[in-house]
Amino acid sequence: MLDIAEELHRWVGQGRDFAVATVVATNGSAPRQPGAALAVDTDGTAIGSVSGGCVEGAVYELCQEALKTGKPVLERFGYSDEDAFAVGLTCGGIIDILITPVRASGRGPAADSGSTGTPVDSTAETLAAALAAAAQGEAAAVARIIEGPAELVGRALLVRPDGSHTGTLGGHPALDRTAVEETRALLDAGRTTTLEIGAEGAQCGRPVVLLVESSVPAPRMIVFGAIDFASALVKVGKFLGYRVTVCDARPVFATRARFPDADEIVVDWPHRYLDSQELDGRTVLCVLTHDAKFDVPLLERALKLPVAYVGAMGSRRTHLDRQQRLREVGLTELELNRLRSPIGLDLGARTPEETALSIAAEIVANRRGGTGTPLTGAHTPIHHDVTRPVGQIGSVA
Repeated sequence: MLDIAEELHRWVGQGRDFAVATVVATNGSAPRQPGAALAVDTDGTAIGSVSGGCVEGAVYELCQEALKTGKPVLERFGYSDEDAFAVGLTCGGIIDILITPVRASGRGPAADSGSTGTPVDSTAETLAAALAAAAQGEAAAVARIIEGPAELVGRALLVRPDGSHTGTLGGHPALDRTAVEETRALLDAGRTTTLEIGAEGAQCGRPVVLLVESSVPAPRMIVFGAIDFASALVKVGKFLGYRVTVCDARPVFATRARFPDADEIVVDWPHRYLDSQELDGRTVLCVLTHDAKFDVPLLERALKLPVAYVGAMGSRRTHLDRQQRLREVGLTELELNRLRSPIGLDLGARTPEETALSIAAEIVANRRGGTGTPLTGAHTPIHHDVTRPVGQIGSVA
């Protein structure tokens, strides 16, 4: 759901009621991962996607039905369904989808807790707050019950990095406490996944399965070296969702005119700029300077940082010379093994655009655990980070 937060936040602001269908679990060759969403408003307008086109029509109808009934529903699509071909999921995968109606017009309690003892359902307000946080680029995670007591399915809890939260899952204070703790850990890792809280932790007589969607600021890509290859890489980095910085010590080259797509352009010595930054485990560093006076002090620092990727451009001769210089300044073989150099995958690239694609392909393969080998004739998985369907999820006691 948070992948279309910006548009849904606008819908909430306009008071438009809608139903949002969210992929909660997958198995096999599923086209979209947990968190992918499709939303339909009362006028029939649709945004987003849950299957890359496979089951959109059937999910669209379920969203319209949820808008009429006001009740959430969990639906499974896949090769095990008799009508799998009819709805179009012929790729051999299974996807579980949660459809949740959201009343944005005159949001308020959907149920009175006075007679049942069940806390007031604040789902609409909680989801609206989650959409606002994600649309504004804030770090936040929303946990929703996708399996458990029927009266609790669809309930939501918004968790922030400091552990503060909005809303309630409605079962028991202990369930909220456990959910906040587990959701906060997933938010710290920037993960979207499902988890099961055992009956003891849920305190509502049976286990509860949650979908946790994390929204975190865009990961960073820092490109060192204001060359023509860097301009192409900036465009690809933005396409992949990175916040891209270009850094070069030469002001004549590091200009907005040359890098109009960059989020930030910095004129500074690369190693000095790197020393000034707080980087996380999602950051990628691309060193395109291939000049020892820039590369060595920069890589000496970069290869000791807990970042996701460090790649450096240059010929194989340049790479060997660079490795020797880095050994002389004290880097260990373990640290040197983190360096992707020559940078990129072997695509036969020659132009700046082709080289940028080669670098981006290596970054994606490194992130997702891919091999970089052709899929034709291979026996490796197409999707390396597939999650299990609901009902096959590990327990958190």
